[in-house]
Amino acid sequence: MTTITLHSHVGSDGVLDLKVPIDLKNTDLEVTVTIKAIPPKLDRDLGVDKGWPEAFFAETAGSIPDLERPPQGDYDLREAL
Repeated sequence: MTTITLHSHVGSDGVLDLKVPIDLKNTDLEVTVTIKAIPPKLDRDLGVDKGWPEAFFAETAGSIPDLERPPQGDYDLREAL
């Protein structure tokens, strides 16, 4: 008996597709599938749950000082309903 552990992802359709490479050909097999949800992985470098790094916005706010929004002009005049 061989045990194979795979990590896979279920898409929004709720269907899990498995492709398992094995060395056997033209033979009958009994396959047992155990499904276990795993918690979200932590980003190894940041130590946070795949979100923005801690203090990201505080460190980057105002980093482009010459960025200004130009005048947007006047609103179009429309017929009253």
